[in-house]
Amino acid sequence: MNRKTDPHCKVNDAQIATTALLAALKFYGNHASACTYMHQHHQMKCLDKSGFNRRLHRLQPTLLLVFRSLGLSLKELNTSARYIIDSFPVAICRNCRIRVCKLLTGKAYHGYNEAKKEYFYGFKVQLITTVDGLPVDYYVTAGSYHDTTALQAMQVDLPAGSLLYGDSGYTDYEQEDLYAECEQIYLKIQRKKNSKRLDEPWQAYLKKVYRKPIERVISQIENLFPRKLHAVTAAGFLLKLFLFVLAFTIDANLPNTSYLAT
Repeated sequence: MNRKTDPHCKVNDAQIATTALLAALKFYGNHASACTYMHQHHQMKCLDKSGFNRRLHRLQPTLLLVFRSLGLSLKELNTSARYIIDSFPVAICRNCRIRVCKLLTGKAYHGYNEAKKEYFYGFKVQLITTVDGLPVDYYVTAGSYHDTTALQAMQVDLPAGSLLYGDSGYTDYEQEDLYAECEQIYLKIQRKKNSKRLDEPWQAYLKKVYRKPIERVISQIENLFPRKLHAVTAAGFLLKLFLFVLAFTIDANLPNTSYLAT
């Protein structure tokens, strides 16, 4: 990307980014442990914790650009034109600590996890992947936002003619018609029994089969999380969350090469 680092810096931007991704992939997001590893095994000079975090926050726009560029490449390579969308919650703290939580305030972040039948306090991540399980886009909302509301707020940037599979939580007939007419993106949403647009049995089967890979992807991303994701600010929390998604995407694209560990 021809990005130039200030010559006075002991550690260049590439080393900062690699350390942050290594932390997300191998050290449960612990930057201090990743810095120690890089110092011991790759002779990277040590930075204090605050200095590393400041450099990393300044790199966030560049890392977002890397993720968008990688997603664009994956879309071009996805000849099937099939994509999957699903959401998963990321809690800031336990419910008993909501009143003393300093990162977030407000009922907007108090959501409900339908899969686990429990309430949580934090964010909800909307993830779009290919049918091969490679993330191409993501969007973060407050925990209380319904999936249909999030889908309305985010810009689904997929090639014309794409098929986007989702569960019944994304049911919005008007939105389906608008995407099909204006963007040539066809939402293939699983239907409930009382749906106004019932599927034929073969359609329901295909939607279920094509949707399955994203559940595995979300599970693998969540396995990278620590028991408690530590951050001092909401912006820092969202940055760590993004780094988990980016690290997983890079690692999934290099299944036979341990890129971040060498």
